[in-house]
Amino acid sequence: MAESSLHTLILLIFIGTYAGIAIGEIPGLALDRTGIAILGAIAMVASGVLSTEEAIMAIDFSTILLLYSLMVVSSQFRLGGFYTWVALKISQLTDRPWGFLFLIMFVSGGLSALLTNDIICFAFTPVITVSALRAGLNPVPYLLGLAISANIGSAATIIGNPQNMLIGQLGRLPFGEFILWCLPPSLLSLIVSFIILKGFYSGSVKKSQLSKVNSQESFGQSSQAMKPNFPLCIDEEMRPFNRHQSTKGIIALLCLVVLFFTPLPREVSAIVIAGLLLCSRTMRTRSILENIDWHLLTLFCALFIVIQGIEVIHLPEKILGFLEEKGLRLHNLYILTAVSTILSNLVSNVPATMLLTRFLEQGNHPQWYVLALSSTYAGNLIVIGSIANLIVFETASGYGVKITFREHAKVGIPVTLISLLITCLWIFIRV
Repeated sequence: MAESSLHTLILLIFIGTYAGIAIGEIPGLALDRTGIAILGAIAMVASGVLSTEEAIMAIDFSTILLLYSLMVVSSQFRLGGFYTWVALKISQLTDRPWGFLFLIMFVSGGLSALLTNDIICFAFTPVITVSALRAGLNPVPYLLGLAISANIGSAATIIGNPQNMLIGQLGRLPFGEFILWCLPPSLLSLIVSFIILKGFYSGSVKKSQLSKVNSQESFGQSSQAMKPNFPLCIDEEMRPFNRHQSTKGIIALLCLVVLFFTPLPREVSAIVIAGLLLCSRTMRTRSILENIDWHLLTLFCALFIVIQGIEVIHLPEKILGFLEEKGLRLHNLYILTAVSTILSNLVSNVPATMLLTRFLEQGNHPQWYVLALSSTYAGNLIVIGSIANLIVFETASGYGVKITFREHAKVGIPVTLISLLITCLWIFIRV
């Protein structure tokens, strides 16, 4: 194949893949973003751009192994009923509306920093929704607080979300240094987000503003579907609390964090802990592995291959050169923040992060930290900016609570802009 034709083919595959991911579907097909990424990876191999061996070598298995292992740890907590137990404890504060919101945001933010933010949202949403409705509270600010805090909190550590794990592994970032860099702006952003939510809903926290839904009627239907003695009842998502299994999960997580501060490779530490958790006398291996997000792991593998394909024609270097000619140097941390935010809302933060890491310098740790913060904070801008948002809103809709794009945007936009402003101030202080 002629060199010019090869370049054109690679560009078409790359642009088609990322455009499909941005749109989220291909008209006439039932493909989602992962399916589109898989097609892009297949095209890179089938067209001869990459050999099968090159495609396999393109996958960063240390990142995949770390992500897989942490999913096993999170599964331990979920099967042990820990998430639901914590959510039920928080829900005991419904008689103090703002204390309830504060606790939701800081507990979910803290747990999201150590465990997967998507799982926190999945486990907390049903309990918080029904508890708010029972207490005569408008559930919307609490659900918005959950989604926003889960996103912000997950930015504080390497293991808070998938894109941070990718950044931590590719950038070879120290676990402790990452926390010292990313935790302060995340804490401040959480506080400001709470203030913004309280300001927007100060006059309506006790008045249900569900659009086109009778909350009491919908709640009654949901309760009947669950059992009459909620919240003590347990359905498929609300597992009974098992002290032994939850304690085992906490010990495993603490050991894992300690190991992350040692020279032992993170992925090795994580898979060892995951292996120990699989050695259970009561939890079947199948039950634990059923909670692995194979969809996300496949997306990562496919995107690694697509990005490797554009390396063949040195496209990242050409893009970087073009941007620099226009005065947009991604090594400028403020410009990197803006580009990361925009791209993350176009194609979602994982594909955006995977592309932008190709422009960062190894050893220049602030670049990697800024990418972690900005790509994660960007998830709060609009509903589709984060999987955590979609989990909260889709789950809540099953209980008759509808949160519109506009309802989220009126809080999400100022929260994101202020979080990014805090990031820029932090850059000014630290760099």
